[in-house]
Amino acid sequence: MLSKIMTDALNKQVLMEAESSQAYLAMASWAEVQPGLDGVTQFFYKHSDEERAHMLKLIHYINERGGNAVIPALKQPTLKFKSLHDAFAELLKHEIKVSESINDLVDVALKQKDFATHNFLQWYVAEQIEEERLARVLNDKLQMIGNDKSGLYLFDRDIMQITTANQNEAEA
Repeated sequence: MLSKIMTDALNKQVLMEAESSQAYLAMASWAEVQPGLDGVTQFFYKHSDEERAHMLKLIHYINERGGNAVIPALKQPTLKFKSLHDAFAELLKHEIKVSESINDLVDVALKQKDFATHNFLQWYVAEQIEEERLARVLNDKLQMIGNDKSGLYLFDRDIMQITTANQNEAEA
């Protein structure tokens, strides 16, 4: 049975995952109307779906452990970006914020001596290491490219391959 403190902390993370999904959905929509960003668009839509799945995993866990998952109201995410660089900088910033939130949640689980929740959260800890790494790699690539149009074309094509590879791993 989850304590009230643990339930509240997990519900805060439900909000964080829902906000992440919405933010990446907004990035996808923005990218979709930019010329030539099919791969980036696909990447952000997929990323939004993944964050929603993370949220659902939390909701199920809370409810299965005797808590009550709360479906949060969401504020409007950023809808427009000055550039592709800005959108990916925001992605990295957001992933770091999610990692900090997960770390805080692990701390609550340990203080509550809720070892089942601590164990459950280890998946999120590992996932955030991967999410931050990917966001950093993509930002590094964009930094190298600068505003070179042929480089941006290759980035868009390469990110489509990353999205397809992640999808194939998930289906395996």
